[in-house]
Amino acid sequence: MAKPSVDGLGKSSLDMVEDDEVDRLSKLPDDVLLNIVERLDIADAARATILSRRWKQIPAILSKIVIMVASFQPKHEGGKLTSDDIVRANTNVLEATRSILEKRAGSPHTIHLLRMQFYLGDESIFIGRTVANTIATHKVASVEFTILTKVRTNFTNNNLLTHGRQFMSFLDSCPNAFGGLARLTLENLRLGESDFPKIFSICKQLEVLCLYHCDMGIESLLEVEHSQLSELVIGRSVLIKRVDLKWVPKLTVLKFNMFRSQDDPFCLGYVPLLQTVSIINTGFSWHKMLKISELLGETAISNLHLNFKSEKIWVKPEGRRQLLPVLHKLRLVNLINISEECDLSWIMFILQGAPTLKELRILVRDHLCEMVTGERRKKYAFSEEKDKGLEWEPSASDFKHHNLAELRIYGRFEAEENIVRFARNVMEAAVNLEDIQLYKSPVCENCKHMLQEWTLKEKSLLSYKLSKGMLSSLVRIQFPSLGEIFTWPKYWS
Repeated sequence: MAKPSVDGLGKSSLDMVEDDEVDRLSKLPDDVLLNIVERLDIADAARATILSRRWKQIPAILSKIVIMVASFQPKHEGGKLTSDDIVRANTNVLEATRSILEKRAGSPHTIHLLRMQFYLGDESIFIGRTVANTIATHKVASVEFTILTKVRTNFTNNNLLTHGRQFMSFLDSCPNAFGGLARLTLENLRLGESDFPKIFSICKQLEVLCLYHCDMGIESLLEVEHSQLSELVIGRSVLIKRVDLKWVPKLTVLKFNMFRSQDDPFCLGYVPLLQTVSIINTGFSWHKMLKISELLGETAISNLHLNFKSEKIWVKPEGRRQLLPVLHKLRLVNLINISEECDLSWIMFILQGAPTLKELRILVRDHLCEMVTGERRKKYAFSEEKDKGLEWEPSASDFKHHNLAELRIYGRFEAEENIVRFARNVMEAAVNLEDIQLYKSPVCENCKHMLQEWTLKEKSLLSYKLSKGMLSSLVRIQFPSLGEIFTWPKYWS
């Protein structure tokens, strides 16, 4: 093997090639160079600063700074982190934060986004104070905190209480950092009754709040009053009996995942801008049927997403007169994970109550990766009649919908006749329907080996069944491919 040649300055040809590549990158315009660096992991971005004198100045002009604790965690085969791993990762986050932000001293450039992910612990206070100092001395447009807990699964009540006290101590130590937050994500906390009002009063600029496994104890009530909040996500906080949105004038998105109350999971007060409501829930036999007209009150939303987790349907069909006030602006509906046991005719009540609906998507499947089977169903009071209470009579046999343009159906198609009957009902009612798109069922990581594509025979047979005897032939029936890996929207899972 030939050795690289050496020039008069002692540089090998290999060194000169690498220098040349660095020089070519360094000659790029600032905006292109920034775009490249801002796509890197923060550790790689820091290493890039040693490439040349020009690259060394990059931290001072970055407009987007994302520091994630996951970038500093060791990759164990079992995936379980030790306490030492977590402390070390948090310490590295603190060092990276200080290193990046201190290099911006005197920089006139605005930080458009400062996104931080770290564990709740002793180091988090120093991270918060560093961020607070940056907010005080630099132009920072948006700051985001995702605060993880060291015990993330199989946590006890004591863990929740400990995490809650740790977080409130952190909040008290860094009020200026929290006062500048635009987005806050919290997990696994049990707080006192006065803690949430305190959080809302300190986080005055908060636009997005995400709470996972957060509560104030059994049957707790979360009251929300905030002038800037535009998105609220409540995830698996099952001990919260109800969320009372008393005064949230800028709220546009509400996402609610899992509720155990026998009452309505939330109450809408003054939310004049609410556009999107997403509810995910496993319906047990004792869950009451929710009435959309009562749940949504005086709002007029445009997007509705309901996920039934392949269990009991927990919405009650209502008449046009009850629904029209809340659904008259509705344009998109996603009805996800409807059990294959259920008749689908009840879905037509939404069409009758939403005259401006443009797109309807439904997913019909029994997702065995998530469903509880066997004796555990009786033990935990799962409903054995998943469509009980869905009796519905159409308000008029000649009902016509004039705005629905697209119907998407995802399914395993074991319940093919049920799906075909529903699709034909929609075709008869929706006089301006343009497209019906039929997809094989999406898959998760556990069942991706079951991913299937349409065969020519299946396409021909379904097309025939859908169009047989129909007067209109203008509806396009399509069979799109899900591809090898299907990315399912987060609010559908």
